[in-house]
Amino acid sequence: MTLDFLNKFKDPDLCRRLLARLEEVCGEPLRFMEVCGTHTVAIFQSGLRSLLPKNIIHLSGPGCPVCVTHESEVDAYLDLAGRSGVVIATFGDLMKVPGGGRRSLKAAQAEGARVEVVYSAFDALELAARTPDAQVVFLGVGFETTAPTTAATVQMAKARGLTNFKLLSFHKLVPPALEVLLSDAETAIDAFILPGHVSTIIGLAPYGFIAERWKRSAVVAGFEPVDILQALLDIALMREAGEPRVVNDYKRAVDDNGNPRARAVMADVFRTETALWRGLGAIPDSGLALRSEYADFDAKACFDIEIVESPPLAGCRCGDVLKGRINPTQCPLFAKACDPAHPVGPCMVSTEGSCAAYYKYNTD
Repeated sequence: MTLDFLNKFKDPDLCRRLLARLEEVCGEPLRFMEVCGTHTVAIFQSGLRSLLPKNIIHLSGPGCPVCVTHESEVDAYLDLAGRSGVVIATFGDLMKVPGGGRRSLKAAQAEGARVEVVYSAFDALELAARTPDAQVVFLGVGFETTAPTTAATVQMAKARGLTNFKLLSFHKLVPPALEVLLSDAETAIDAFILPGHVSTIIGLAPYGFIAERWKRSAVVAGFEPVDILQALLDIALMREAGEPRVVNDYKRAVDDNGNPRARAVMADVFRTETALWRGLGAIPDSGLALRSEYADFDAKACFDIEIVESPPLAGCRCGDVLKGRINPTQCPLFAKACDPAHPVGPCMVSTEGSCAAYYKYNTD
C-alpha cells in the first residue's frame, strides 16, 4: 500500500467536504461511540473531535483492552507474581495498571517479583524454553485481534511439550459488550463506529444484532480522518433514511467475512465464559478460557486461581468513562491526582485510554 494511497485518507479538502455534508444531513443530535483505542487516539490526535458539528456527540467506549481489564484480574496477576518459581510475561502497558489495592505489576517487580515485558505471546513461549526451572505465565489480554496469536502460541506449546508455559487468559470479546452498552439507557447510544482491527478477525456477522434488534447503525471504519468522517456521514444518512444497518467502510483491510482461519485457531483452543469488565461488570460469554484439551497450559487451573471481585478504585471513575456515561474531565481525579506521570486508573495508564487521550489532546 503506497504512501500516496494512504494520503488520500488524510486529504484536508475531502475532510472539509465531508464535514459540510455532515452539517447538512445531521439535523438531530447524534450520539456515536467508538469502541477501539486506536479510534480514540485518532479522533483526538487529528483534531476531528473539535471540528465535528455541535450536535454530533462523541462517546469513547471500552475499546482499550488494558482499560477494561478488571481490578480482580489484576489482583490475580499480582497473586501469581508473588509465588515462588513463577515468571510473569506481559505486555508493557499492563505494568502500571492498578488492582483493587492500587498495586501494580511494576510495584511487584520492584519488590522482587520476576516480571518480564514481552512483545508477543510467542516471546513468552521462547522465554519458557529458555527458563526450564520456572513456570512462565503469559498474561493474555486483548480482544479478538490478539486472541488468535495467543491461541496459536498455546498450540505451539503443546506441540513442543513446553508445559512450563502457562496462559492466564483474560481475553475478551467485543460484541457482548456492545449489547450491554446498548441496554444502558443512561448512555443512550445512537450508533457505533466499530473497531477495524477486531473486525479483520470477526467480520460483520457478529454485529448484526445492533441493527436487527436495537435498530441502530454501525460502521466498521479505518483510522484516518477521511475514514472516520465517511463512517459518520454513512451513519447520519442511514438514520435519515430510517434504515439502520451494519456497514463495512474499511474494505481495504477488512473482509465482510473476517478471517475464518484465525477464528478456527481460536475455536480450537478457547471456549467462551463469563468475564469481568472494568465498569461493565460480569458479561456472559464475553471471555475466552482454555478448553480442557489444553488444561496443562491453563494457569487458572494449574495454580488454582479464583477470581474474587475486587471493589473499584476509590475516587476513580474509569468505569463510567468506559461506559460513555461521563467524559474524563468529569472525574474528580482527572489532571489532579491522576495524570500520565502518576496514573490512578487504567484509562490514564494506557496510551489508548480515553483519559490519556483527553489529557494529551483535548481542546474542549
